[in-house]
Amino acid sequence: MNSSPFALKPGWLLSLRLTTYILVTGIIVFWMRYPAYLSFPFFAYSFLTLLLPVLFLFRRWFETKTLFNVLPFLQTLSEIIVEAGIIYATGNIQSAFSGLFVLTIISSALANRLAGTLGIASLVSFSYAFIIWFGLGGSSGPGSSSRALETIFSTQDAAFYNIFLHILIFYLVAFISGFLVERLRRKDLQLASASQALKQAKLDTNDILRHLNSGLVTIDPDGRVIFFNHAAEMIMGFAESEVKGRDFREIFSGRMPQLVANLSGVLRARKGSPRNEMEIINREGRSIPLGVSISLLEEECDNIRGVIAIFQDLTETKKLEEKIRLADKMAAVGELSAAIAHEIRNPLAAISGSVEVLQAELNLSGENRRLMQLIVKESSRLNNILTDFLLYARANRPVFNKVELCRLVSDVFEMIRHHSAYNKDITLKLSASDSYIYIFGDEDKIKQILINLIVNACEALEGRKGEVSVWLEIAPDRSVVLQVIDNGPGIEKSTIPKIFDPFFSNKKEGTGLGLAIVQRLAESLRIELQVRTHPGVGTAFILHFRQAPGKRAGQPDSQAAANSNKIAILS
Repeated sequence: MNSSPFALKPGWLLSLRLTTYILVTGIIVFWMRYPAYLSFPFFAYSFLTLLLPVLFLFRRWFETKTLFNVLPFLQTLSEIIVEAGIIYATGNIQSAFSGLFVLTIISSALANRLAGTLGIASLVSFSYAFIIWFGLGGSSGPGSSSRALETIFSTQDAAFYNIFLHILIFYLVAFISGFLVERLRRKDLQLASASQALKQAKLDTNDILRHLNSGLVTIDPDGRVIFFNHAAEMIMGFAESEVKGRDFREIFSGRMPQLVANLSGVLRARKGSPRNEMEIINREGRSIPLGVSISLLEEECDNIRGVIAIFQDLTETKKLEEKIRLADKMAAVGELSAAIAHEIRNPLAAISGSVEVLQAELNLSGENRRLMQLIVKESSRLNNILTDFLLYARANRPVFNKVELCRLVSDVFEMIRHHSAYNKDITLKLSASDSYIYIFGDEDKIKQILINLIVNACEALEGRKGEVSVWLEIAPDRSVVLQVIDNGPGIEKSTIPKIFDPFFSNKKEGTGLGLAIVQRLAESLRIELQVRTHPGVGTAFILHFRQAPGKRAGQPDSQAAANSNKIAILS
């Protein structure tokens, strides 16, 4: 427990000490006409009394604990000396000012524990007995001391009872005041602790409610908004200052009538509402789906304190549900389409093979020869379409392994050189920040992605001289970034949202499935896919992979390879 003299209501201590000082000053100055023998004690008493509030005011700058403990004791001691002088000069045992000692004991109780207060009472009792002894002749001569003591301790003399009664009162006042102050100090500390705990609990509760991800609105029985958290502000488009203390019907009726109807119904029926969905309109006029739960706030006596509404913005949830429904629909369509494509591909293979045999055995000329070539060409094109479609429709689960990208890109370049979209005027270039870059992924699916992107880049050049570059680098976040860049005509802004749609193509011979396959494979591999394009400058498709740690035997130091920025021109 704090033993500081200011531990319990310092204002009480200072007020009582100043009150006693004013009484003592009035007696000395106006009653006793400022006797000379009290000049120095009264000066010391005045100085210490006035120094005490100054010390309290500047306690932040005076951290000396000893000073705070010693000064009140010195002030009390000087007060006892001055009061003893007053009692001695105003009638001694008959003095009417002995009650000043009681004020001193009470004020000292505010600055000390019970033991300290009893100590002050002992000092007061000794001082009172001494001035009575002194006043009865204790200093008049050699025999006067014994006569004074005989007078004091004579049970037939009123002095004995007077002194005994005063000392008894001094100790009784010290015990009662000390005991009460101890109890008050304990209660004050308990109250401060409880108040701090309550304040902290209130702060924690308000902080939790204010920072909930769900919107929360509390309404009293009269319909006034009591609490409106940050999430509610973001969802509804109202500031807390706009709604707090106002009727919810007045505020919400315009843009969210269904919510008003539900809240009003709960207030009228005095029964909570199960979770349901509704739509509100925000400040921008956009419709927002909400999931709302409304409950009653009840007291112990079944009185209604109000209504609490908790709600969430379901916009993203609805989008996710729509994506799931679309994915399920696409999966069903894909399975059906794959089965149909497979059934078409079998007779198409028979037709194509038969036509090729007839073409080899029959000696056709003119229009018949041209028609036969057209059948063979279109059968081949239809077979390519079915192959791409089956690749798009199949949803095989990827098998993740450690893949070395530099080697994989080199293998893809070799395959591209034999593709019909490639010509000798196209330069294929690989640039990598390291000789060996490992990622996690399905090698076959990543290879298909690269083939489709590089073929698409070659086709974008439309037979002109150009360059297709693959850039590999390790990002600061330790992910691997792969870019397929061409210097072709670029993509128009209006076309960009459609480039991954199945069967969308601006090319004469394109099936429109190449980039759709890339996106589908990227989703299955959980690869981030981005497009950056500038009309007339070129296009870059950017893939972000998760890096896999690894180093082959004989591999050069990665930092040295990164510094040299290894560039291999493969064609």
